[in-house]
Amino acid sequence: MIKKTMLFLLCSLIISVSYAQTTSTWENWQWLLGEWQGEGSGQPGQGGGSFSFTQELDDHVIIRKSHSEYPGRDNGPIVIHEDLMVVYKNPTGDPSTAIYFDNEGHTIRYQLKYTDKTIVFTSEKLENTPIFRLSYTLLDSGMVHTKFEMSRDGENFINYIEGTSKKIK
Repeated sequence: MIKKTMLFLLCSLIISVSYAQTTSTWENWQWLLGEWQGEGSGQPGQGGGSFSFTQELDDHVIIRKSHSEYPGRDNGPIVIHEDLMVVYKNPTGDPSTAIYFDNEGHTIRYQLKYTDKTIVFTSEKLENTPIFRLSYTLLDSGMVHTKFEMSRDGENFINYIEGTSKKIK
């Protein structure tokens, strides 16, 4: 009976430690989770949109969904951009990798870096393809600055779109 009790306690401890490690891996994301409404400007023009970051699949991934609208060129129809990104853990359990898909047919693989108030996504270097950098910076508890940049060499980035968003949920 003592052996069964010890085995049960040991298994419970292992499960508790594993769960604690899983939940703490998303610590850098807590300020960005939720729904955001924003406005910005850039090469597509002045626009607005919304995005959300949610923990999914028992907290194993974070999903970003985004919807933006920009005025059409030369009185053309409104341009709508939608995308989906999945942030997931690398083999060591670090959430440092993401994959992005959009309604224009783009797929981008990102590596992530963190500071206390910033999460930076940088795309992998591929031949004849620009390098993309997407940054979220916390301005205060309810505002975030977003910037999307491009580079040919991975060193000199030019701004494509940037704006601020307010947390709505």
